[in-house]
Amino acid sequence: MRIAVTYENGNVFGHFGHTETFAVYDVENGKVVSRTLAPTNGSGHGALAGFLKALGVDTLICGGIGGGARTALAEAGIRLYPGVTGSADDAVNALVAGSLVYDPDTMCTHHGAEHTCHGGDHTCGSHTCHE
Repeated sequence: MRIAVTYENGNVFGHFGHTETFAVYDVENGKVVSRTLAPTNGSGHGALAGFLKALGVDTLICGGIGGGARTALAEAGIRLYPGVTGSADDAVNALVAGSLVYDPDTMCTHHGAEHTCHGGDHTCGSHTCHE
């Protein structure tokens, strides 16, 4: 299993489409065996699903994500765990253990004024999210 996490300063980054770096974890026999950081080099929104597919990622953990990105990830065969906050390492370990807390209905619906979402614990950029 290869898991990507939207990543910023050790935590799950809150807006998939603005992710500058993914932490990519390789999991074998139920254990994390490696973690690397993969900068997106300016790829955004629609290009990120292809970026992750090219890395061999089959699972994504993220904060907020829009409908178009959800569709692109599904078409790329990447399982999605949205609505996650906190430590990226902890999120991956929880997923591997079968105890990840996530919200499958987390959705960013449109772009507009800057705001906070997902409990108000971070800024998602210039879009509106709801849970």
